[in-house]
Amino acid sequence: MYIRSGELVIILGVRKYVKINFLKSLRFQITVLIILAGIIPSVIMRMVILNNYEKQAVEMHTAEIQNQCAILCNQLSTADYLTGVTSESIQLELIQLSNIYNGRVMLIDEHYHIIEDTYNMDKGKTIVSEDVIRCFRGERTSNYDAENRFIEVTAPITDSGTEKIRGVMLTSVGTDSIAENLESLLGKADLVIAMAGIIIIAMAFLAGTLMVRPFYRITRSIGAVTEGYEDDYLKEYSYTETRLLSESFNKMLGRMKVLDDSRNEFVSNVSHELKTPLASMKVLSDSLLTQQEAPVELYQEFMADLSEEIERESKIIDNLLALVKLDKTADTMNIKTENINMLVERILKRLRPIAEVHNIEMIFESFRPVNAEVDEVKLTLAITNLVENAIKYNKEDGWVHVALNADHKVFYVEVADSGAGIPKKEQEHIFERFYRVDKSHSREIGGTGLGLSIARNVVVMHRGSIRVFSQMGEGTTFTIRIPLKYVV
Repeated sequence: MYIRSGELVIILGVRKYVKINFLKSLRFQITVLIILAGIIPSVIMRMVILNNYEKQAVEMHTAEIQNQCAILCNQLSTADYLTGVTSESIQLELIQLSNIYNGRVMLIDEHYHIIEDTYNMDKGKTIVSEDVIRCFRGERTSNYDAENRFIEVTAPITDSGTEKIRGVMLTSVGTDSIAENLESLLGKADLVIAMAGIIIIAMAFLAGTLMVRPFYRITRSIGAVTEGYEDDYLKEYSYTETRLLSESFNKMLGRMKVLDDSRNEFVSNVSHELKTPLASMKVLSDSLLTQQEAPVELYQEFMADLSEEIERESKIIDNLLALVKLDKTADTMNIKTENINMLVERILKRLRPIAEVHNIEMIFESFRPVNAEVDEVKLTLAITNLVENAIKYNKEDGWVHVALNADHKVFYVEVADSGAGIPKKEQEHIFERFYRVDKSHSREIGGTGLGLSIARNVVVMHRGSIRVFSQMGEGTTFTIRIPLKYVV
């Protein structure tokens, strides 16, 4: 076993090997889909959870600072701190607030002068800030700077008597603790995702293997069928797809068996049909050879029988060649616009002498002129076979009725006779090659059992259909319908 360009090559024996392309294998694709389906939501959840944590932590921290600032602002208002009255307790509280939250607190009077700064950096300076201006207008503000990691909050200091805003407390607090907690949570989340990823990959590989196992069994079953075990049907019902695949394959296998049986029967029938006239000719010739001084009349009788058997053999061969030719030229139809009325009249004119021998009346009924795109030679062969059968399998003093009609899409040719009819159970087999309803009279009638098969093939090649209706003792009617325009 070795790997080459993304393919796994497994050596089986000396000369046989199986090449599996993992990138195109169903197991690989299922495994990848399961991994993606497990890891992608985990990554998305990681991002959502961390973002929500940061947002909630900032909001809680901001609300806490605003509450502390509101308490101090109330104390500043009652103590008149902004008017110059000093209070050591308030100063201690400002410093304590700054130390607890690791931040900076500034007090700004109504002239925008900084009168107190816990950092002792800008005391006495003037500050012009949008947030400070908005706070003097009565709007409390809070901002979070994620890049520099600090929260800035403003709170108004009002006059205890008039409720007029006399100053603003500006507090800036660092968010290093939130960032540290976020990084710690991020590390834990990555660890959880990594562990979950390992579990998901293992489960995906296992699931992929289990899910494609029925397809491996299907492959082995199909391989067994191709090696000749035709009695092994697929019975893989693990999934809906495998059940449908098994049912479709079993139908195809059944059809193959039917075709194989039909082929074997066809070969057997061909052998039998060809050997029967030869056997008769052998018997006749041997009889003549054993009689040294046979009378002339006997010679003439035997030679006539030999001629009939030769003609029968020739007809069987001609029909077989016609079938083979039809199969080979199915894609090379010589389509031309033909007058169907004249075509049918020519066929009946050629077959009328055969009908007169048995005193059978032939009637042709045409309802309207019909022109269609057909292969004249092949269609003539099909209609000839139908009319010949109607004559041969008729009764003395019977009739054959041929009708031609059409609509705006198709034309119809109906061939009816006054014969004995075809049993219902035999009707589904009459288009099979060499199949004959009355096998006991096949020799005296002289049929080959190929005429209806030839007719059906020709009609199908014209994209048409052929149907039979028959009742015992009342005759048989064949109806063919063919499109006026040939459909490629």
